[in-house]
Amino acid sequence: MTEPEVIVIGSGPAGLGAATALARAGRRVLVLEREAQAGGIPRHCGHHPFGMREFHRLLRGPDYAARLTKAALDAGVTIRTRTTVIALHPGGLVQITDDAGPATLAAKAVLLATGVRETSRAARLIGGEKPGGVLSTGALQGMVHLNGQRPFRQPVILGSELVAFSALLTCRHAGIRPLAMIEPASRITTRSPARWLAAAMRVPILLHSDIIAIHGRTRVDGVTLATPAGPRDLPADGVIVSGRFRPDAALLLGSHLPIDPGSGGPVIDRWGRLSDPAYFACGNLLRGVETAGWCWSEGQRTARAILAALQDQLPEPAGARLKLAHPALRLAVPQVIGAGAAGSPHDRLQVRLDRPAKGQLRLMQDGRVLASTRIDSLPERRLSLALPHGLGPGPLTLTIAEAP
Repeated sequence: MTEPEVIVIGSGPAGLGAATALARAGRRVLVLEREAQAGGIPRHCGHHPFGMREFHRLLRGPDYAARLTKAALDAGVTIRTRTTVIALHPGGLVQITDDAGPATLAAKAVLLATGVRETSRAARLIGGEKPGGVLSTGALQGMVHLNGQRPFRQPVILGSELVAFSALLTCRHAGIRPLAMIEPASRITTRSPARWLAAAMRVPILLHSDIIAIHGRTRVDGVTLATPAGPRDLPADGVIVSGRFRPDAALLLGSHLPIDPGSGGPVIDRWGRLSDPAYFACGNLLRGVETAGWCWSEGQRTARAILAALQDQLPEPAGARLKLAHPALRLAVPQVIGAGAAGSPHDRLQVRLDRPAKGQLRLMQDGRVLASTRIDSLPERRLSLALPHGLGPGPLTLTIAEAP
């Protein structure tokens, strides 16, 4: 396709969901994917459950990714794999490179759906040697489910987000027996019932603990933990560094599009629109990690906003930048909240915390409470607040009135 109306960058659930909806509405859609195969992270997840929201049945990750890809192709979407986007320019101009060399593409609208990445060992400042066998969950799943490899036999898993328990399932599939799950906090990050999986696999969860050093020359041969009882050594032969997802926003660096320091993703309005109205964003690029079904649904909603933009039916960009006025608040999406209208993709404010908080979450303007809800939550839990339609021109503030 040489003249697409819409370019979608990224072929995970959000990107494919949006592309399929746009193509079914008669638009020419080109999806650009740097990997050799479309489908995003679910391609690496050899376990259930995927697909209930989209296909009304339980699917394994690779089967789900294949169905999303087939649905897009059947709708008329063109998917170009092994294609890397290297720059974003004003007005929907996109620089790419592939086996044929560099090129520039143009579209009336560009949707960014590049997803997330896990925080690396280096970013977590874990000391020690630099041997092989230190993997993210995504790398582990790719090696096991795509390549049929078993990279280690007795690793430790750092983190207790939902993805860490996904790593447990991958280990079970490959015949890997983790020695422990390591969590620096006083409780696991994901919902408590996830403990049952670790218990069923006889994997202890070590709370108030962290990895302070990784040992080994060519391969991991042990780790040192900081625990409440003092340093402790474990004879692990691998380390799975899981979670602490951050938006894969490398394309925004050096571009004309601003990044939100709280989320690490782009600044958007209620319509998923960036500061340049030719650009939209959806999926985990906005906030870190959400489920595949959530991202697919958000992609579908954002597609409707793009269709309205192509028909000049969106309101002009307007609204004040939201200010976070409490130390427990890490991010809120959308960051620009203008007057609402029926059909906007973001009719609720999505919120994440940096630390546990209890009280009343409040959206304020000129000293007035515009919307509020009670919260009693840990970090990384899904929080949301309904956005009012009628807003004045003044600045908006999000805060927490803490419970006594």
